[in-house]
Amino acid sequence: MPVSMAQLCDDLMAETGVLESMVLPLDSEGWLTPTPAEGWSVLDQVGHLAYFDDAATLAATDPDRFRAEREVAFADPDALTETAAAKYRARPGIDVLMEFRVARMALVDVFRTIDPKLRVPWYGPDMSTASSVTARIMETWAHGQDVVDALGVTRPQTGALRHVAHIGVRALPNSFLANGLDVPEAVVFVELAGPDGDTWTWGPPDATDVVRGPAVDFCLVVTRRRHVDDTALTVTGPVAEAWMPIAQAFAGPPGTGRKPGQFA
Repeated sequence: MPVSMAQLCDDLMAETGVLESMVLPLDSEGWLTPTPAEGWSVLDQVGHLAYFDDAATLAATDPDRFRAEREVAFADPDALTETAAAKYRARPGIDVLMEFRVARMALVDVFRTIDPKLRVPWYGPDMSTASSVTARIMETWAHGQDVVDALGVTRPQTGALRHVAHIGVRALPNSFLANGLDVPEAVVFVELAGPDGDTWTWGPPDATDVVRGPAVDFCLVVTRRRHVDDTALTVTGPVAEAWMPIAQAFAGPPGTGRKPGQFA
């Protein structure tokens, strides 16, 4: 079945609405609530999304300029995320939310009209525009989890969850490469229980290496928002056991993640 850019954009906007519903009631102090990401507030999380929405739109509309700006950023890759956060840090939270809305709508307006197979640059390997939107869904869900943890709230699960799980599975090779490790030849069978009781699978069912459990737990692990030890996932086989502690669904160097027991 062909990828529907319209559906991807609709799923992105649905997850955007969930995030906005959590932060819109915040006062000025609430926006500065620390999140589990060390040194980052709720405001930083939303500003980060706005910054990289603008970057994704630029990559699709002016790839040469994006590549030039990327080369500057790669001169100090560890500072890239801090640069993104610092751009918004001194501003009122409601202003940052408004800028995020503008950036998100501009992105969606562009990507709804683009061939889903068109290749665009990013901070890792080039990707299709469909994958670029999927990555924005994953990032919104992941940074939304930081807001959930900071504010102690709950959120409904949208269609974003399956996208996050899919990109997490597809990113297995990058998880090893990002940590300076050889990519294993063995494949992993992933079987997840979706929030509506359905079952999602990737890979051959007869594989020796297996990851099973709740989809939300898998998504928390591959976005490095939970340590695998603090989830209900069952991990079997040497490759699966090596993968889960280093799994990451995003490009770039590995983040610090969460410590075992932090969210037991």
